[in-house]
Amino acid sequence: MRNARRQVRHERSVRRERSTEPALPVVAVTGAARGVGHALAVRLAESPMVGRVVAIDDHRGDATGVTWRVADVRDPTLAARLVGVDVVVHADVDTSAATDARRRRALNVRAAQTVLTAAAAERVGRVVLVTSAMVYGARPDNPVPLPEDAPLLADADGSVAGDLLEIEELARRSRQVNPGTAVTVVRPAALVGDAVDTLLTRHFEAPRLLAVRGCVPRWQFCHVSDLVSALELAAVGTIGGDFAVGSDGWLPQAEVEELSGLKSIELPARLTFGTAQRLHRLGVTPAPAAELRYVVYPWVVDCASLRAAGWRPSHTNAEALSALLAARGGHHAVAGRRIARKEAALTAAGAAGATAAVIGTAAIVRRARRKGR
Repeated sequence: MRNARRQVRHERSVRRERSTEPALPVVAVTGAARGVGHALAVRLAESPMVGRVVAIDDHRGDATGVTWRVADVRDPTLAARLVGVDVVVHADVDTSAATDARRRRALNVRAAQTVLTAAAAERVGRVVLVTSAMVYGARPDNPVPLPEDAPLLADADGSVAGDLLEIEELARRSRQVNPGTAVTVVRPAALVGDAVDTLLTRHFEAPRLLAVRGCVPRWQFCHVSDLVSALELAAVGTIGGDFAVGSDGWLPQAEVEELSGLKSIELPARLTFGTAQRLHRLGVTPAPAAELRYVVYPWVVDCASLRAAGWRPSHTNAEALSALLAARGGHHAVAGRRIARKEAALTAAGAAGATAAVIGTAAIVRRARRKGR
């Protein structure tokens, strides 16, 4: 295996020396059988800026025109799957609201660490990591928009944002320890598109939209197709460093309500977050209360780096929201937990239902009581 790797590196070096033009990069995409990874693999396979695409996942997907290498991205032997690769785009990140938090953390952090280590071992020139603009944190006093070099103030807890903060820290350490492998971090705004299932998308499956008294939410979205086009630029080296991606500007709460046909429920911050955290500790709601901050406080980002590179989003915030609403598929959720349609109707019925829309539904409360909690 070592001899084979040396041969590949030698041949790559000879080709570069003989060629008068730089060779098109070989790009590996993790998570290529599904979600963002699949969409990116398909796009790169058709890109004139990419020489070849290596698709990596724990099973073979349906993307064509790529070289499939089946592997678990957490496997320490991943480096063997990166032979001949110039760039790795790590898109195999779990942000689903349905995944157990401990399992998700173990997968996300270990996968990113393994990818960075394997890429350095195989002397891959660049690694592109996908995190989220959530790492900036959602706060009532956030500037709108946030600059890309704003401090990362998300809570380092068991939330999705906590996972992504750990990945960002791994990226920072990798730059210090392995300077030969450049690391680019891409931070999309609230992601929407086919098969995207997060606490943020489930917020729009609720009977009402949550609002905290005294704060006016501002909404910014990122359609998967826009994220993929930005990742293409990162993969081919058009843009590097850490940058944000999303639709231009933002939507005020009033416009979101008008477009979605949903009304808001306004409650005091202490009641909202205190009760939500207690129910999370009981196992009633899937996400810690800190994640509710992302649906009530602003975290709009300025995509200055992409604009400077000539990139423009193909979706406005209104169009991205329409895509999100169209993808709900009849689901109903409250506080991130999907519920039956009957209970959703009860939740929206009146004033008592207004409080339940923040802390849980009648069905959730009954479940907790049956457990004797």
